[in-house]
Formats: sequence, structure tokens, C-alpha cells
Amino acid sequence: MDLLAHLEAYVATADEASFSRAADRLGIAQPLLSRRIKTLEEHFGGLLFDRSRRQISATELGVLLLPYARDVLDRAQRLRHVARSARSSRVRAVGVPADCAPAALARAIRAGSEHGITLGMRELSPSERESGLVDGSLGYALVRTAPERAAFRAPLGLATAPEPDAEGSGVARPTVHLEELRPRRGRAVARTAPPPLLLLTEDQVPCFEDRLARAAARAGLPEGRIRPAGPAATALAETLAGRALLLCTEPFARQHGARWTPLADRALHRGYDVRGAPGRSAAEDVPGRLAALLAAAVGATADRHGGPQPGAGDEDVLARLAARG
Repeated sequence: MDLLAHLEAYVATADEASFSRAADRLGIAQPLLSRRIKTLEEHFGGLLFDRSRRQISATELGVLLLPYARDVLDRAQRLRHVARSARSSRVRAVGVPADCAPAALARAIRAGSEHGITLGMRELSPSERESGLVDGSLGYALVRTAPERAAFRAPLGLATAPEPDAEGSGVARPTVHLEELRPRRGRAVARTAPPPLLLLTEDQVPCFEDRLARAAARAGLPEGRIRPAGPAATALAETLAGRALLLCTEPFARQHGARWTPLADRALHRGYDVRGAPGRSAAEDVPGRLAALLAAAVGATADRHGGPQPGAGDEDVLARLAARG
């Protein structure tokens, strides 16, 4: 028995006090409505309507059960409404790095709303974003990949303590090579150990750590100079106090008042792709502009060339060789 359909026949008949008017209200034939009422009476074990008079009326059992029947139909209607709202809102959980700029994420959320997509941002580590796509807890995510194969690139650089004269902090600075971080020799060498180079959780991924370790070895950096940063707040405090160097993106450094110098080695960029969960088309779910905004939240821009550019200098050649190990 279709309980909801039978209850609708019962309530409509009680409201209209007529089988014919109730049938017209529901858009069904009167014999079908009568059969539904009879089936419902058999189910409840008693008559719901007194048919002995010209205008039918509810029996004592019919009056008793009527509020409960209305309640069931109201709840079913609310359930259908919630289901329609959930389908129309298209809620998507998005896995993003922990060092995203809040204002940039806000722009992505607004852009999602313009496309009828409700975004729920979740700050996760690279491995958690990968596993979230696999187990379906994420609709899509910013996923780390090799920069030479990535759709988006985020240049990395060194964050250091700000200079005493903050007026010059906005001036573009030259790039820095890892070789420049080697301990200096001679009488001018400071007796204190050189500051460590700290890696945020976002960069503690095997493919990047291996690449950075090879680059550091070629540059002659002492083993152990590069260390995991631990909590970002602690790493930033050490950096701003002048006791450490922090490898990060420019927006992250500027947001916290640190001085930032880009690394010269383009092979040490972060690479990102916007990927959807298996079985879902990321291109279908995420409009191109929205994907670009998500990437911009971590300082990444589209890599439009996807390979060496004509006229690239020796630095690009070295970067490509470094990318291949």
C-alpha cells in the first residue's frame, strides 16, 4: 500500500466531505479514491467515514486519526522540500592548503554562489586532500603535483624578518639562489650557526622534498639545514624574530609582515591541479574562473605555456634539468 497516497485520499475526503470533490482535488477518478479509503479502513480496522447520509462525515475513528494523518503528510512535504533544496544548492566540500589567503577564499566562495555551487572550504594537508577525493568526503581539491605538469604554479621563496625601514618592503627584490645560503668561510664568519630553512606542512610531500634535497645538495647546503616547520604560527614567530628562514609563497609572507625573496630555481615552484572526486568531472563541476580563484588563494596562477618558452635562458634549462633529477 502507498501509505502517503492513501492518507492524501483520507484527508482530502475529510476536508471536502465528498468523495467526488476529493477525487477532483487530487486529480484522480472517484472509484480509485473510494478504493483507497476502503483499503485504509481495512488497514486501521474500522470505518473512517459514515456513508449512511447524503453528505459523508468522519466517524469517531476518522476524527481521532485525522490530525496524525495530516502530520504525516506535512512531514513528507517538508522532507521533499529539504531534498529539493539540497539538490539545488549543490554543496561541495573543497580541500585547500592551510596557508590560503582568507580574502582570496572569500572570492572563490562568492564565485561559486554565482554558479549555483555552495562551497565548504576545508583546510587539509596534501595527503588528506588526496585521500578525501578518494573516499568521497571532498567534492574537489587543490592537489599538489610536479610544477612542469601542473595547471597552476605558485612560486616559492624565502620569508625573513622585515627590514628596519619598512618603507622599502614593497620594492621588488632579486631572486635568491640556494648557493647563497651556504655558510661563508673566512674571518668574517659568524660564530653562530646559520638559521634553519623551515618547510611548511604544505611542502612536506615526498616529490617536493626529494627535489629540494637534490637542489640543496648541489648547492652545497649542510645536511640538516632544511627542517619541517611544525605549527605555522611557531615557524612564523621564529622567522619574524630572525631565527629562521621560511619557505613559502609571497601572499603568505606578506600577509604576516615578513620580507619575501623568490627562489631563482623554477623547478622548486609548487604545482597545483584542481581535481574532482572519482566519477565526477572536475571541469563540469568547477568552472574555469572558479578553479583559477581557488588556485589564486594559495598564490598560484595558470601555467598557460605548459613547457619551455621560446627564448628561455640558461636558468630555465637548469630548472628543467633539476626537475628531472
